[in-house]
Amino acid sequence: MSHKVEFSPEALGDLIDLYDYIALRDGPERAMGYIERIEDYCANLSVFPERGIGRDDLRPGLRIIGFERRAVIAVQVSAESVTILRILYGGRDLETVFP
Repeated sequence: MSHKVEFSPEALGDLIDLYDYIALRDGPERAMGYIERIEDYCANLSVFPERGIGRDDLRPGLRIIGFERRAVIAVQVSAESVTILRILYGGRDLETVFP
């Protein structure tokens, strides 16, 4: 069964912030390539949504998935959809994002 993948407004904001950060340091082409890889990875969660590590201690149903050693994708899986809650880069503290 295929799940619908949705990005929360916060996750979309994270992608914009991440693009801006990488574009300033490494250029817009590299930033766009990284964002596209994240988006592709998230789209593939439709097939196998239960990836990552469960973090019910932070939020019921929260799953955390590492991406290319520098980012963390936080998702919520339901019977029919996967919601990308946040995309955190460079070791941001999960406990401050999900109090």
